[in-house]
Amino acid sequence: MAHKAGFVNIIGNPNVGKSTLMNAFVGERLSIITSKAQTTRHRILGIVNGEDFQVVLSDTPGIIKPAYELQSSMMEFVKSAFEDADVLVYLVEIGEQELKDENFFKRITNSEIPVLLLLNKIDKSNQELVEEQVNLWKEKVPNAEIFAISALENFGVPQVFNRILELLPDSPPFYDKEALTDKPERFFVNEIIREKILLNYKKEIPYSVEVETEEFFEEEEIIRMRSVIMVERETQKGIIIGHKGKAIKQVGVEARKDLEKFFGKQVHLELYVKVNKNWRSDDRQLKRFGYNQN
Repeated sequence: MAHKAGFVNIIGNPNVGKSTLMNAFVGERLSIITSKAQTTRHRILGIVNGEDFQVVLSDTPGIIKPAYELQSSMMEFVKSAFEDADVLVYLVEIGEQELKDENFFKRITNSEIPVLLLLNKIDKSNQELVEEQVNLWKEKVPNAEIFAISALENFGVPQVFNRILELLPDSPPFYDKEALTDKPERFFVNEIIREKILLNYKKEIPYSVEVETEEFFEEEEIIRMRSVIMVERETQKGIIIGHKGKAIKQVGVEARKDLEKFFGKQVHLELYVKVNKNWRSDDRQLKRFGYNQN
């Protein structure tokens, strides 16, 4: 029996549902999902295995015009998504008219590889608007196949997945057939804690934060973790900790619940806050946190 395998890269503006789509395909919560823009900072690989296929999915950060070094690094992850894709999934949401970066848009419309344009969040719309939008995108991206979907409701997602399988080349698997992702466990600990920070704090705080898990010890009954929340300024440290430590305690409780679900066993989580001045603009720091690919 022939075996198919290939790379499917998901791109689009911030907050259109890329992480939700990725998780719908993989069936596991690999990517952070919140209602805030710019939640995904890295390129996260999710792997879907079948008897005769392996789909390597890549969820990329939302396309933005970079304002500082961290964002430039995030856009490098998006650029790399064009370089190794066998299928490009371009996700837009109902009511959207364009990609935030003209150069990326040109790359999509001139793409030599198959492009699937998915019109997402149709559960929030009506038939008339959906048809209008399908026609608009047919004109804008004539080289794409268009699907109307709701990633959240899993509507239309299986049809898209079947089409992806048809488009993949014959190839042996790239990763172990048991693998779900190429990321280490600590990466997901950091991401889950970061998600809780995005949900619990306002304004610029979540975007000034990086999480690093310094200890991860797995015992038979329990996993013990120690993670550091890094902020850029002393004032942010106070906000993260909150009055009498209430705010950070809330983050810890919520993160622990999700971590226990993710790992399927009891978790002991210790959280600390450290000031790491201007880490978002510091090349060396960005490299350390896995952003700069050079």
